Amino acid sequence: MDANLEKPSTVYERRAGKRRMPTEVTIFLVLVGIALVYEILGWIFIGQSFLLNPQRLTIMILQVSVIGIIAVGVTQVIITGGIDLSSGSVVGMTAMIAASFAQSASWSRALYPTLTDMPFIVPVAVGLLIGLAAGFVNGWLIAKTKIPPFIATLGMMVTARGISKWYTKGQPVSGLTEQFTFVGTGIWPVVVFLTVAVIFHIALRYTRYGKFTYAIGANPQAARVSGINVEAHLIKVYAVAGLLAGLAGVVTAARAQTAQAGMGVMYELDAIAAAVIGGTSLVGGLGRITGTVIGTLILGTMTSGFTFLRIDAFYQEIVKGVIIVAAVVIDVYRQKKKRKA
Repeated sequence: MDANLEKPSTVYERRAGKRRMPTEVTIFLVLVGIALVYEILGWIFIGQSFLLNPQRLTIMILQVSVIGIIAVGVTQVIITGGIDLSSGSVVGMTAMIAASFAQSASWSRALYPTLTDMPFIVPVAVGLLIGLAAGFVNGWLIAKTKIPPFIATLGMMVTARGISKWYTKGQPVSGLTEQFTFVGTGIWPVVVFLTVAVIFHIALRYTRYGKFTYAIGANPQAARVSGINVEAHLIKVYAVAGLLAGLAGVVTAARAQTAQAGMGVMYELDAIAAAVIGGTSLVGGLGRITGTVIGTLILGTMTSGFTFLRIDAFYQEIVKGVIIVAAVVIDVYRQKKKRKA
């Protein structure tokens, strides 16, 4: 069975056609160009440097780390030819539930004198399992009932957001233990993001999991004929995406040192944008985690740059929307050009 499948990198390069440079290099040059534009505008309009401020760059990377974790999972879903609109709501749901297990016992000791703090691993494990379960449901619905991924994940998006509000009747969860909030302090969110990116870069590029993921996205029927259990693998991919959304929810709650039902709103769109900007094709079969990481940094640079130049927030959303559409248009043009070749 494996003999009939090409390596993910081979599939990517074959479908990408001949290029003078890898896609990731092109995207990285775009990142550098955006940063240089902000640097020039900063000196012209406010007399400050954008790139020579380590604190600003650190904050920028911290802000996009959660989006990056989600985007790694979303990238794998898109490679299969699907979509996941539920990740932002899953972040909010897992943040609320995980945080409720991470509350310090001192908050309730007046009523329960023998109560002690739960071990750090308990709220983390709960958050990951909740995310995994949500992703599994998405994958099962898509694989077994054959409903479009858009509808299945849209339903999970609404359901998960409702659960996050119902769980504490809309009240925030506070008083989290120091062990739990440590995950969100310092550079730990960035460490988690980069670790996740490295793990799934290796998984997609060098393992059967990656081969099957690319094969399904390129041609589901051919993948099935090659012996791949397409339905089972789709469930795996969506479960992984849910697991990473759950991890993002844990990191979000730990970083904020509280959890609220509104956490994660629009995160799914930012994650999709990061993947698409990073070169992942919405038609499936193409994409790399390295490109998604750069796409995430592009989104972070744009947001930080607008704030740096003191441009109103609503302009940021307009420009972000334009860039997403432009990235999709470029991808469609690229696909047409390949078909003609």
